[in-house]
Amino acid sequence: MTVPGRRSSTFIRLLRSGFTDPSAAARLLDADALAAVRTDPVLLDALGATADPDLALLGLVRLAEAQPAEQLPVLLDTLVSAKPLRDRLLGVLGASEALADHLARHPRDWQALVTYEAADLHPGLAEFEQGLADAHDPVALRVAYRRCLLSIAARDVCGTTDVAQAAAELADLATATLRAALRIATAAAPEDARQCRLAVIAMGKCGGNELNYVSDVDVIFVGEAADGTDEGKGIQAATRLASHLMRICSETTVEGTIWPVDANLRPEGRNGPLVRTLSSHLAYYQRWAKTWEFQALLKARAVAGDEALGAEYIAAITPLVWQAAERENFVADVQKMRRRVVDNIPAAQIDRELKLGPGGLRDVEFAVQLLQLVHGRSDATLRSGTTLDALHALAAGGYVGRADAAQLNDAYRFLRSMEHRIQLYRLRRTHLVPEDEADLRRLGRSLGLRTEPVAELNKAWRRHASAVRRLHEKLFYRPLLDAVAQLAPGETRLSPRAAGQRLEALGYADPASALRHLEALASGVSRKAAIQRTLLPVMLGWFADSADPDAGLLNFRKVSDALGKTPWYLRLLRDEGAAAENLARVLSAGRLAPDLLMRAPEAVALLGDAGGLEPRTHEALEQEVLAAVGRAESGEAAVTATRGVRRRELFRTTAADIIASYGTEDSPAEENPGALVDRVGDAVSDLTAATVAGALRAAVRDHWGETLPTRFAIIGVGRFGGHELGYGSDADVLFVHEPREGVDEQEAAKAAQTVIAEMRRLLQLPTADPPLLIDADLRPEGRSGPLVRTLSSYAAYYRRWSMTWESQALLRAEPVAGDDDLGRRFIELIDPLRYPVEGLGEDAVREIRRLKARMESERLPRGADPTLHTKLGRGGLSDVEWTVQLIQMRHAWAEPGLRTTRTRQALAAAHAAGLIPTEEAQVLDEAWVLATRVRNAVMLVRGRAGDTFPADARELAAVGRYLGYPEGRVGEMLDDYRRTTRRARAVVDELFYGA
Repeated sequence: MTVPGRRSSTFIRLLRSGFTDPSAAARLLDADALAAVRTDPVLLDALGATADPDLALLGLVRLAEAQPAEQLPVLLDTLVSAKPLRDRLLGVLGASEALADHLARHPRDWQALVTYEAADLHPGLAEFEQGLADAHDPVALRVAYRRCLLSIAARDVCGTTDVAQAAAELADLATATLRAALRIATAAAPEDARQCRLAVIAMGKCGGNELNYVSDVDVIFVGEAADGTDEGKGIQAATRLASHLMRICSETTVEGTIWPVDANLRPEGRNGPLVRTLSSHLAYYQRWAKTWEFQALLKARAVAGDEALGAEYIAAITPLVWQAAERENFVADVQKMRRRVVDNIPAAQIDRELKLGPGGLRDVEFAVQLLQLVHGRSDATLRSGTTLDALHALAAGGYVGRADAAQLNDAYRFLRSMEHRIQLYRLRRTHLVPEDEADLRRLGRSLGLRTEPVAELNKAWRRHASAVRRLHEKLFYRPLLDAVAQLAPGETRLSPRAAGQRLEALGYADPASALRHLEALASGVSRKAAIQRTLLPVMLGWFADSADPDAGLLNFRKVSDALGKTPWYLRLLRDEGAAAENLARVLSAGRLAPDLLMRAPEAVALLGDAGGLEPRTHEALEQEVLAAVGRAESGEAAVTATRGVRRRELFRTTAADIIASYGTEDSPAEENPGALVDRVGDAVSDLTAATVAGALRAAVRDHWGETLPTRFAIIGVGRFGGHELGYGSDADVLFVHEPREGVDEQEAAKAAQTVIAEMRRLLQLPTADPPLLIDADLRPEGRSGPLVRTLSSYAAYYRRWSMTWESQALLRAEPVAGDDDLGRRFIELIDPLRYPVEGLGEDAVREIRRLKARMESERLPRGADPTLHTKLGRGGLSDVEWTVQLIQMRHAWAEPGLRTTRTRQALAAAHAAGLIPTEEAQVLDEAWVLATRVRNAVMLVRGRAGDTFPADARELAAVGRYLGYPEGRVGEMLDDYRRTTRRARAVVDELFYGA
């Protein structure tokens, strides 16, 4: 009977001991099986010291109740009298529900924790083999395996071993298990065993002696026929043995499973034979293997089966691993390896991923392995399969900064400890941090965080993950800066050869020049050099992520040389989070944007302004341009100022386009390519209109003051009128004038021609700014006709002589500068021509089709690939635009939505009106947007306009990066372009040609 008040004092004591459900704990303590020890204060204190006292007590009760009558006193006496056993047993019961289940099923196995001798404290492979020696079937093997696992977990949770030692013990236990499984398989098929030699090669974390509690065990099998046995029969026998070994470990029995044995790292993966001969392995690796396969082989270790064959395999593949960095495609493969693969992680889980998430274990492992591959070819001390050992060797050799290595070591150990404890709870393979409060509390307490376990755990986890993210790039690049800056005498640092190897491996084609740039930027003790040493590790990483790292670094040096003495430049890059990454993207994406920036480096300030990359309105641009013209003393000065505005705004547009296309660490790439195309088209068209308006104002003012003798308007046509200008487009225009009252027509015409000539001269003056070419070839009679006409002359011409193609050209006519009223009346004049009432007659439709067919056969440049020419090629811009324009001329009289100068708007209106089915409209839109983006990309990359993909491999890769294709995927890009435009051409054949 409970004494009054007794329960309440027990309740309080249990609460203070860390129990979350004291009532349930009190009931468990009252269990008959614990009668002999329930009042022992040592027991309660020991339970309170576990990760989860409630779980530990429940497990203890279950274990006690499962004991045979004669064994229960032995268990309880040992529990209260032997502290090592008490700490181990209760530590395991408080951390692992799965091992508590095992002990309840096998109640004598607690005795595996009693011994406390030197060999028991740090067992090796021999001890684990002894522990599994009596297992002669899969069920017995599972029981023996868990008994050994129990001892590893006990040492781990009590702190007898650290995380690296625990991982090594788990790898040793896996090795012993593979040997036992092969022994069982051999006993079951002795004839197969006599016909072959079979070696088991551990890969991954098992091969690296750093295994988790629950993980696939990666292996490769090597086989040879026994002497006197046919090779085919020998390999078949070895395959049967290997398959049986895998089943012994992987299959679920009454005692569950051990772990899956995964042989997919073998040559050809799951499509290749399970077992190969050594010569077959070598033939594959020498001819077909990819870089990631050599990265995987870095951890290869012979663990079971024929020792001599396993040793031969390791000896044969080791030179291949350390020659991988000399492979032709190593740089591209490395860049792909460095881009962490998170695409397959559900969005809801990415923040809980310990392995693949940002700042996760994979970041550390890949970084270390990459540096091993680069430098291990000339430094054998780096050739360890164990991540922490390799990290230590990299630091000792000066390949990684010592402080960085120490911080990364601490972070990796903490993250692996979290992973171990999470998996230990239920012995399930997972890398997700739990969300449940009780699970987080147990996890935190198991890592020694006792005051506020959940809050402390989250804080420590985020701190270490942040350190990994921050150091991930520094790991590659900071030693390069240390090598060139040489500020800390006595520090081991990279040799020039090693620094060059590293830069080459990270994509720099000219390492010697890159090192010279780094030395110029980072050497010395000035504040400027100190800030550069802080910035460059991450800048170099962003450059390496582009198609042309060398150009990015060279351009950064040029900008820094130009602005380095200004007080705001380096402060902007250091303090404004996005500015540095934005600048790195812009400087390494091609020639156009850096060229624009070099002419006015102060425009870099736009990259740090939150709204700096937003396009400005047409009204704001025109107002600024006209104000600059008004302040200028001459026409030349006025247009110089105007072209300066154009240069700055072109840089704003190109920078925004590049950053939106590439994406940044904090802002993903724009997913809607149509939005990118529209943004560029609007921005460049508005800017061109403002530039033309400024040149017009300057030309008029220099010759006539404020008023020209004739009203004058400029009509944009083609891409200009359609708001679809690209970076390399000319400005297609028509000029129209109307003499003012009392002015002679000849005088008015002369004034109009003079102002056009002056505008063209001013806009093409040789300066540092890009010229703007004005093209009036779409005027009536083309180049043979007068450059400018009066409105009445246009009316007379169109009434009498106009041809169908001229009406088609007027579909994209829109006033862009000059007299607003005259521009409006010009549009009223041409509307009946471009939107004819009742649409086009059949003769006119045939004429347009004939003209288009002739253009296809005559205008495509000699030697051009018609499947890749963006303007005149199959399914390109011309195909889509002519199709849309034919629909406009046939139906715009009845469908007001078609009365637009913009191709995409007209296409959408045609779909809305039921003139184009949904799928066909999407196909045409996709092709038009893609072709436009390719043209923009070519101009951005090469700095000059082009209608087809570049032939140069690096330029082609840069176009691919702009379009969203990772390194090494240009073939896929070209295939996608051909497929998209082929589908578009099929729609054009149907809708335009009526096929």
